[in-house]
Amino acid sequence: MNIPENLKYTKEHEWVKIEGDLAIVGVTEHAQAQLGDIVFVDIQTVGETMDKDEVFGAIEAVKTVADAFMPLSGTVEEVNEALEGDPQLVNKDPYGEGWMVKIKMTAPEEVETLLDAAAYGKLIS
Repeated sequence: MNIPENLKYTKEHEWVKIEGDLAIVGVTEHAQAQLGDIVFVDIQTVGETMDKDEVFGAIEAVKTVADAFMPLSGTVEEVNEALEGDPQLVNKDPYGEGWMVKIKMTAPEEVETLLDAAAYGKLIS
């Protein structure tokens, strides 16, 4: 299982890449494997300021629908438009082209509450 060291993780299986005051968010390789073939990603929260742990969207797979949770408080600045035409990017490249949202953080100190790669690895093992 691929768990990049340079990312942070949530117990809900989102990954977070911090770039200044922006957080790029997606779901982990583990999460996409559990969901199976992803057929639709629904994110209607662009421009909304949301709290940590609020639902920012939904991921629809062949067999189930899963909520996507805000890993950090902030404003949803951008949604990955490529997922509209090719939701399977989440399956193919969860840590790259399959990213979901970019969040402008309003409480950067919350980064400290996220898991590092080792802790996430223990969570899913």
